[in-house]
Amino acid sequence: MKRILGAVSTFIILCAILAYLSPRTAEGGNIFLSIQNLTNVLVQVCVTAILAAGMSYVIFSGGIDLSVGSMLALSASVSAGLMKANLPLPLCLLTGLLVGTSLGAINGVLTAYLRLPPFITTLGMMGIARGLTYVYLGGSPIFGFSDGFRFFAEGRALGIPVPIWTMIVVFFIAHVLATKTAFGRSVFAIGGNEEATRLAGIPVQARKVAIYAICGFTSAIAGLILSARLDSAEPQAGDGYELDAIAAAVMGGASLSGGEGTIVGSLVGALIMGVVRNGLNLLNVSAYWQKVAIGGIILLAVLVDSLRKKKR
Repeated sequence: MKRILGAVSTFIILCAILAYLSPRTAEGGNIFLSIQNLTNVLVQVCVTAILAAGMSYVIFSGGIDLSVGSMLALSASVSAGLMKANLPLPLCLLTGLLVGTSLGAINGVLTAYLRLPPFITTLGMMGIARGLTYVYLGGSPIFGFSDGFRFFAEGRALGIPVPIWTMIVVFFIAHVLATKTAFGRSVFAIGGNEEATRLAGIPVQARKVAIYAICGFTSAIAGLILSARLDSAEPQAGDGYELDAIAAAVMGGASLSGGEGTIVGSLVGALIMGVVRNGLNLLNVSAYWQKVAIGGIILLAVLVDSLRKKKR
């Protein structure tokens, strides 16, 4: 609870500062606090947030996944290619989700059964999936999709953009799974003490495969949303997004050593990153300095986590 409160407090303080510094409209309104701008922030943060939902499970279990950005790109590219082949949209979407889930499961198998370090396993998968994306697309983007697919980015339900609804549904399911099920409790148990969890009779290896498969699944969802927003599938899509997903989870209170954190905290962490980027854009801060600011926030979050452990 303290971790969530800390993340929420940080989010509120940042919003207050950026609202104070934000330029005003011709009518005197605050641009940062306008409904249109806040909606844009939520839409822009959807991809990172959904990636962070899956990444959180991996981090809770004491692992890491550096391949989410590449899995995002390959999953979206496969779906895009099938759409261009005029296959039914549901089949195209399901195939993309299956690709992402399968890649994640492979990460889990290599990590759990072959006992390869998660960092090395997912680093290798990052290169493999990115390379396959370039091969599949021939190095060129696919663009110009149907209205049905673009609905996932441009559509609205009850006045709220579909990407925001998708993010809400993903986080609701992820939160319930983490807090209300035996599977969720076992994820934290593995991250806290893997050997004790195994001795307690929990199938640790199978759980790890499922955890990484979930991460692959959310990567595929994020990829489909990103492609729908851009109206294109590009070989370099999602490049660097793995760092944003990890940062969101850590800023939300997840411990990189595993066993601690919350799904809600990861959502707040993603919102913090989105608000900072949006606020700096409104203040006309250079994109280069924005990277410096985000990097500093990440280091601060890791430092706070390290100091918290030392106090224990």
